[in-house]
Amino acid sequence: MEITASKVKELRDRSGAPMMDCKAALVESEGDLDGAHKILRQRGQATAARRSAKATSEGAVGSYIHAGGRIGVLVEVNCETDFVARTADFQGLVKDLAMHIAASEPRFVDRDEVTEAVLREEKEIYRQQARATGKPDAVVEKIVAGKMEKFYQEFCLMEQPFVRDPNLSVREVVASVIAKCGENIRVKRFARFVLGQDEAGRAKGAGNASR
Repeated sequence: MEITASKVKELRDRSGAPMMDCKAALVESEGDLDGAHKILRQRGQATAARRSAKATSEGAVGSYIHAGGRIGVLVEVNCETDFVARTADFQGLVKDLAMHIAASEPRFVDRDEVTEAVLREEKEIYRQQARATGKPDAVVEKIVAGKMEKFYQEFCLMEQPFVRDPNLSVREVVASVIAKCGENIRVKRFARFVLGQDEAGRAKGAGNASR
């Protein structure tokens, strides 16, 4: 099957992967764009898994200011070398992550950062809600487990749908850049500031008002 240059370019624009990788994925998928995109995503995740043990002592701190200066974000993203830290792909990722954090309000980088206290509180809330419906305990625990997965997807940065392409998670976006640059990349930390809110995410003087 002939793989046209225009189709390769379309996949390149959609995935951000190198042209030769896009062509190889299209050949493997027999010209199916969605299939080729899935192949590239899977390869990116595999590369990320292989690189995950590599030390990340370089990187960059990115910033983003939104809504006329009412929302500001700082995010630290690490990689293995200063060379990659200075590439357009890495710098673009840092910028995109800062913008995503401004829009999506994550509370944690990943689920392993969620404290035991928060886990207990969330589970108890979901457990009480499920019990109020009269469900048996075994069903209640399954409901709690399902709601916790949704909690992670809503509040953990790496599991959130990416704002620029909700079909991808932030983890998949990071994995795609890892595949392109060949280095481990890790989002270390972030801070999101909203005018009039304190560190706990509450409006100053608003008592227990939620964010």
